[in-house]
Amino acid sequence: MNLSIRPKEECKYDAVSLGEVMLRLDPGEGRIRTARSFRVWEGGGEYNVARGLRRCFGLNTAVITAFAENETGLLLEDLILQGGVDTSLIKWMKTDGIGRTCRNGLNFTERGFGIRGALGCSDRANTAISKATPRDFDFEYIFGRLGVRWFHTGGIYAALSEQSCVTVLEAVKTAKKYGTVVSYDLNYRPSLWEAIGGQKKAREVNREIAPYVDVMIGNEEDFTACLGLTVEGNDRDLKKLNTDGYKKMMFRAASVYPNFKVIATTLREVRTATVNDWSALCYADGKVVKAKKYKKLEIMDRVGGGDSFASGLIYGLMTTQDAGLAVNYGAAHGALAMTTPGDTTMVSKKEVEAVMQNAGARVQR
Repeated sequence: MNLSIRPKEECKYDAVSLGEVMLRLDPGEGRIRTARSFRVWEGGGEYNVARGLRRCFGLNTAVITAFAENETGLLLEDLILQGGVDTSLIKWMKTDGIGRTCRNGLNFTERGFGIRGALGCSDRANTAISKATPRDFDFEYIFGRLGVRWFHTGGIYAALSEQSCVTVLEAVKTAKKYGTVVSYDLNYRPSLWEAIGGQKKAREVNREIAPYVDVMIGNEEDFTACLGLTVEGNDRDLKKLNTDGYKKMMFRAASVYPNFKVIATTLREVRTATVNDWSALCYADGKVVKAKKYKKLEIMDRVGGGDSFASGLIYGLMTTQDAGLAVNYGAAHGALAMTTPGDTTMVSKKEVEAVMQNAGARVQR
């Protein structure tokens, strides 16, 4: 695998993520609509990857984001610090007290149970990060002076606003200029893209970003929705693709974008909200390898499972450059992350490796 990763000694950071970090309000076992109290977590598709790389795998990471300078922003910063992620690249923006100029995003999320699926209700319009420009972060300084070995971002951040599209493109271009490996999670969310042009805009933006990506991560219909890619004979929703169909899609993506050195996807079969079958695929060097399958995986909170997969995959690629090991790090980490509440990981590398080696769930004393 030809992933040219910058030497650790010449970079301040092993990995940096760019994206929105929201305050997640979790009603626990209840419903949003009837809640009288919420537990708070921090979370965001791109940030969750940096936190997983730091907290589970011990890498030195930072998050590039922006917050409105108020009490909820300070709470988010404190939660990020508890996860060990460097906050020095955060842009603090003045606000007017009621959120007209900018605000911090909220994400109400209930976990679901059995036949009742998980449910999210975001309140994220006009957030500080959606208004941020490349001038707010100085990507030349971050990637050129400080040095970053791996940069991760994705389609959730890109979809926030017209300005986000511009900022993420400038970030990936600058990262590539300085030899940083770039990973990108397509993470297609129709509701986010709708306000700025829908699927047409999603394809326009992601096709412009794609040539700068080394490791592309996509799930279910992402490759068709975001990049317009199809596989022969596929006239149906990609959610119905079997493993062979996903493999064909990976080869198709690699042929259209030869810069994709690695392509990865999770495989999830939803039996109920709390029982899923879970695995993953990874393309590299003209071959596709499949991770161990976790049948009837019991889930406490599925939110963030894909992000934990991404962080495990990235760790495996950074430390081994072995696609088979990397996809299994990702699948095991994602599986374990879904056994705890909140968007972010609560597990250790030792636990991930034990699951990879078929450790059971017996009590440890």
